[in-house]
Amino acid sequence: MTPVELSHTVLRAVRSAVDAGELAVAVPETVKVAPPGPGGCGDYATNVAMRLARPAGRPAAEVAEVLRTRLMRVSGVRDVAVTGPGFLNISLEGDVDAALVRRVRGARGVGAEGGSAYGRGDAFAGRTVTLRVADEVRAQVVAEVVARLVRNQGGEAGVVVVENARAADIRPVPAPADPAPLGPAAARWALLYPAPHDRPTLGDEHLRQRESNPLFRVRYAHARTRAASRNAAQLGYSAEPGPVQNAAAKDAPVQDAPAQNAPVESTPGAPGTSATPGTSATPGTSATPGTPAPLGTPAPLGTPAPLGTPAQPLLREIADHPRVLAQAAREYAPDRVARHLVGVADATLEFLTYGAVLPTGEEKPSAAHRARLALAEAAGTVLAGGLTLLGIDAPEHL
Repeated sequence: MTPVELSHTVLRAVRSAVDAGELAVAVPETVKVAPPGPGGCGDYATNVAMRLARPAGRPAAEVAEVLRTRLMRVSGVRDVAVTGPGFLNISLEGDVDAALVRRVRGARGVGAEGGSAYGRGDAFAGRTVTLRVADEVRAQVVAEVVARLVRNQGGEAGVVVVENARAADIRPVPAPADPAPLGPAAARWALLYPAPHDRPTLGDEHLRQRESNPLFRVRYAHARTRAASRNAAQLGYSAEPGPVQNAAAKDAPVQDAPAQNAPVESTPGAPGTSATPGTSATPGTSATPGTPAPLGTPAPLGTPAPLGTPAQPLLREIADHPRVLAQAAREYAPDRVARHLVGVADATLEFLTYGAVLPTGEEKPSAAHRARLALAEAAGTVLAGGLTLLGIDAPEHL
C-alpha cells in the first residue's frame, strides 16, 4: 500500500464513520499521511483526527479511536496506534520498503508523456482541461508541463494562447529574456524551477556542473544510479528488492569502492576517476589539494557513515512522488515537481555515498547489496520520470 493509497484508505474510514453517524463532520477533500515524527510509531502517521476534533465537538483522542477501529478492519493494515494528542500511527503488513521498490520497478514501463508509469494517478480522471496562456515563453512552457501532469493524472488537456493576459489561467512572472541560449534542458529548468510568482534567472549558473546547480544534482544523481547498475553487472549481480534498513552502519564501507581488481565503469566524482578530465585524484580527495571533492565523491575508506540509515530519507522521497505529481497537476505548479526531484536527488546521492550499494574489497555481493541496488534503481526511475514530465532529458552518463 503506497502513501497515496493509504491516504485514500484513511479518507474512506472518515467517510464511513460519517455515514454511520459516528462522526458529525464534513468529510475533508484530502488526508495527508507521512512517516511518523518523534514519539510516533509504525510506518505512517496522520493528524486527521486532530483536524476533525473541533468540528466534531469531541476530543481528538475520541475521534482517533473511532477511525482506529475502522482502519483495523482494512486488509493490509497490521496495527493502528493512537499517540500524543491524537495522531493515528499506522503499521502496514509485510516489508513496506521492499513493496515500494517493487512497485516502482514494476512501473518502469512508459507512462503519460513517455515518463515512468510510477506516480501516474486518477486525480483528473474523466476531466478535460483547457489551459489559457499569454503569448510568453515562460507561460507557455509552464502550461505545456501542466498539460502533461494533467494527462499523467488521467485527464485530457490542451493549451490555448490568448491575447489578453488577464484572461489566462496560468500567469507566471514572465522570463526577463530569451532563455534559448541556455540550451533546451537548462532553459526549461530555469523557467520551471522557480515558483510562478518568482522572477526566473537566466544566467550561466544553470549550466555549471557543480553542487550549487539543482539541475546538475538531479541529472547527476540519475547518472550515478545508472552507473551503479552497470558496475553491479560487472561484478556479477543485479537488483532484487528486499530489506534495506541496515544499509548504513557505524563504520559501513563506502559504496563506490568495487571489489579488488574488478573492472568497474567510472563516473564523475567516483573512485578511480579524476575530479576534472585530464587530472588524477584518489577516492575521497579532489584533484587539487585544498579544493573540495566533486559532488557525490565518497568519503575516504574507513570514514564512519553518518548516524541513521540513509535509505529512509530516500524511501520517503520516492513514496511521496505520486502525491507530488497529483498536487502539482491540481495546482498548476510544475515547480513542485522540480523541487521534489532535487529532494530525491540529494537523498539518492547520500544513499549512494553511504549506503554500501556495491561490495568493497574482498566482499562478495549479498542479498543486502541487491536490495540496496534495487532502491538505487527505483530512485533513478523516479528521477528520469520526473525529468521527462518536465520535458528534460535524463542522461545515463554525465
